[in-house]
Amino acid sequence: MAGRRARTGRGWDASPPRAGDGTTTPRPRRGRRGPRAEEIDPEVPPAAPRDESEVAREICLRQLAVRPRTRAELAGALAKRGISEEVSAAVLDRYDEVGIIDDAAFARAWVSSRHAGRGLARRALANELRQRGVDGEVASEALGELDEETEAETARALVERKLRSARGEPDAVFRRLVAMLARKGYPPGVAIRAVKDALAAQSAEAAEFAEQIDADALADAEGELDRDSRSVD
Repeated sequence: MAGRRARTGRGWDASPPRAGDGTTTPRPRRGRRGPRAEEIDPEVPPAAPRDESEVAREICLRQLAVRPRTRAELAGALAKRGISEEVSAAVLDRYDEVGIIDDAAFARAWVSSRHAGRGLARRALANELRQRGVDGEVASEALGELDEETEAETARALVERKLRSARGEPDAVFRRLVAMLARKGYPPGVAIRAVKDALAAQSAEAAEFAEQIDADALADAEGELDRDSRSVD
């Protein structure tokens, strides 16, 4: 029809916008992920569940990547993740066979490292090994490598280091240092003698106080108190 203006709507016959005409091109919508395989092809089977033994091995390897572990520690980690006892035992037995798990080697390394680094005595180390599930006989063999002479030397070194910054009267310092060694697992006799010897070498006042200490009698008294407290616990 003459004089009729061309349609300028946005219907199916609308002309595409030209550059510079003030219109904008709509952007594609975001946020929706692409179709899954089963949406494209319903015949594609879902992913098969992972084998429990494979999952158990991965859990163990992640645990061992942090630090060496005992068999009991790994068994506990597997149980927390819902691994069955049967599968856990099979995986750990295999790790035992190939030497990935070695509680005896773990115990020896633990004793050496914790004694050298933290100054822990045999009693404290025995408690830590027990908490990690190490068998009592295996732990005893590892602790046997830490002899009494080495233990006494370490106790003396700990006391001498603490004395450099210790403040207070000799009797108060004496009690604090003996208590410090006791917390690290040293027997009363070893702790008292180590502190007495260190005080005797510190100053005239401390030496005079140390001379008054009957280490044997005090150790016997402390030992009795220690045994009583453990029997109550």
